[in-house]
This record gives sequence, structure tokens and C-alpha cells, in this order.
Amino acid sequence: MLKQAATPTVLIAEDSPDDCLIAIRAWEESQLGFDVRFVHDGRELLDYLFRRRKYHGIANLPWPWLILLDLNMPRKDGRKVLVELRAHPEWSHIPTVVFSDSTQPQDIQTAETLGAYDFITKPQTFKEYQRIINELGQMALTQRGAA
Repeated sequence: MLKQAATPTVLIAEDSPDDCLIAIRAWEESQLGFDVRFVHDGRELLDYLFRRRKYHGIANLPWPWLILLDLNMPRKDGRKVLVELRAHPEWSHIPTVVFSDSTQPQDIQTAETLGAYDFITKPQTFKEYQRIINELGQMALTQRGAA
């Protein structure tokens, strides 16, 4: 089981190094105090949550307050991850937002059907990225406060 962390944690599943750099910068500039952690594909995200492979035995692994999930990743894509997250009671309540380059209605509908909290198309500007990160961070903090 993961440790309940006092510091809010966002777990980002993203395979693009450029998108990871943009995300960390936006979260830092949000000043919301989130501990930002990255995994690089769907399998690694599940390994983190289930403490498998390289995450096995890590004593202070924080529980994510929010998961940002890229849809198209190697090894295990976001669709398959959503299915597994929603099937597991320990993880099904974590807000999981699909954060993707896709604008395809079918991808949006699939993500919603599979239980994504929201589907957000990655913005074109850093300012818009910051706005979205601020909104997501506030949502996670509000939800956690209500829990």
C-alpha cells in the first residue's frame, strides 16, 4: 500500500521528454505545492501504484492525489491503464485526467467511458498550460479537502 502523503502529489504518465519539462515548469510556477512525479508509460504507472519492479520496497512512495495520463504511450497505453485503474478499488477514486495531443471525438468518448475524470487536449501555449495546471491542482486540493 502507498503511503498517504501530507504533500499533494501528482503522478504524470508522459513519454515525451519535452512535455515532461513543460509540465514540471508549469507545476513549479503554479506554487500549489505539489510533489510532481513522472512515469514514462502505462506499465510504469501501474508499477508505481502496485509497487512492482523498480518501485518494489520503496517505503515512502506517496499516494497520488491526481494522475495525468497521456493516451498514446508505449508498452501500455492510457486506455488500458484506465481499465486497470477503475477495476481496482484502491485506485478507482483517484482523479485521472487524460492529457493528450488527441482531438479525436472517439478518444474523448473512450476516455470518458473508461472512467477518466476529464479529457484535456494539450494546449498550444505555455500560458494556457499553466492555466490548466492551476485548475487541475485546485480541483485536486478541493477534492482531497472534501474527502
